[in-house]
Amino acid sequence: MSTDTTLETTDAIRIAAFRAAIRSFLRTSEQLAREQKLTPRRYLLLLMIKGAPDGSEQSTVTELSERLQLAQSTVTELVGRAERAGLIQRERSEKDLRVAHLRLSPEGERRLALSVRGLDEQRHELRQRLDALD
Repeated sequence: MSTDTTLETTDAIRIAAFRAAIRSFLRTSEQLAREQKLTPRRYLLLLMIKGAPDGSEQSTVTELSERLQLAQSTVTELVGRAERAGLIQRERSEKDLRVAHLRLSPEGERRLALSVRGLDEQRHELRQRLDALD
């Protein structure tokens, strides 16, 4: 990439293509989520719980707040709505009774799985565009 204050056309083309691929991925994932009657935020909530970095398929509100980059109060409300909709379940921690671990319910699992199907092509496109930036 150019080191001065101008952007080379070839760099702009690669960056724009990557940005378009990101937008396409996000738009498609939101559409697939909506087909399963999930809002984009609820879809992300389920995905972040299922995709916990430690592989436990569970998370806490604090962890979700950090990963989603949302205020804890916003995540608490989002969790409450998802729980009332039957998409997640709350389990008290055996180590610390103040902490609740959140897991997907069978219905949450089903809807999330159906939402992520069909994203393989967009993920592949993102990988290609990211590689092109290097």
